[in-house]
Amino acid sequence: MLGRSIALERSGELDEASLIRRVLSGEHEVFYELIRPYERRVYAAAFAILRNEADAEDVAQEAVLKAFKHIRQFRGEARFSTWLIQITVNEARMRRRKAHANIMEPIADRQDEEGNYTPRDFADWREIPSETLERNEVRQKLAEALTELGQIYREVFVLRDMQHFSIEETAKALGISTASVKTRLLRARLMLRDLLAPGFSGAWSSRLSFEKGTKPW
Repeated sequence: MLGRSIALERSGELDEASLIRRVLSGEHEVFYELIRPYERRVYAAAFAILRNEADAEDVAQEAVLKAFKHIRQFRGEARFSTWLIQITVNEARMRRRKAHANIMEPIADRQDEEGNYTPRDFADWREIPSETLERNEVRQKLAEALTELGQIYREVFVLRDMQHFSIEETAKALGISTASVKTRLLRARLMLRDLLAPGFSGAWSSRLSFEKGTKPW
């Protein structure tokens, strides 16, 4: 099974490399085929930073156009998807800075890795079963909880746990170290668990069994 998974991944990378070569050789119409698998990731990355659907859509389009314009700068040192998300993150951050040029960032957004987060104590620390997220009310609560996180924690959580980037890819996209990714991700998970816990111990989970070790995202 593992061997087959690796083979499929390599096949996908070869197909992607072929598409990039075709774009570089002048077949610009295949660029959409190249970026199509990552459209959702691009939008999610932009939304994680901007928290506004219209702005996220605009930034996603700008990022794709910039990737097309500068595709010759892609050297293959990282995955194309990582490079594309890195462009998206940079575009979103620039827009956010322009929009908040005269507004001080919340302290939570400027907190570094030296600060500590102490989780609240609640009865059941087991994680939320993944099937629970199929329910609209839970997805809505998760979206609301994400808005409560500081910027640095929300970015890491969305890329790593929602968009399934690896630790290394997340670090590359955000321009931070892998150690910072791990630290921020842990704190983001704890914060979200605290924010979501009252609902899962109450009405939301009344008909659900908890399975230890299953991530809620």
